[in-house]
Amino acid sequence: MPFTAGEVRWDRVCAPGADGHWRAWITVQVNAGALRRLGLHPEQPTCVVNGPSPPGWWHAAGERYARRCPGGGPRA
Repeated sequence: MPFTAGEVRWDRVCAPGADGHWRAWITVQVNAGALRRLGLHPEQPTCVVNGPSPPGWWHAAGERYARRCPGGGPRA
């Protein structure tokens, strides 16, 4: 793995959702210096928006697909 133990942190929080089912949220934080070492930094031309956002139907289709797939996005 390209990161040392001190460069990556993850947290997990579990709680019941509005429907009573338990949910988990995971947060991953990576040290900025570690990302820069991999060539990922704010000065990269690809880190800024370089064109218009896809149309609304494209986002909606992606969300529907995520709900159908096992392990997909959040369930409504």
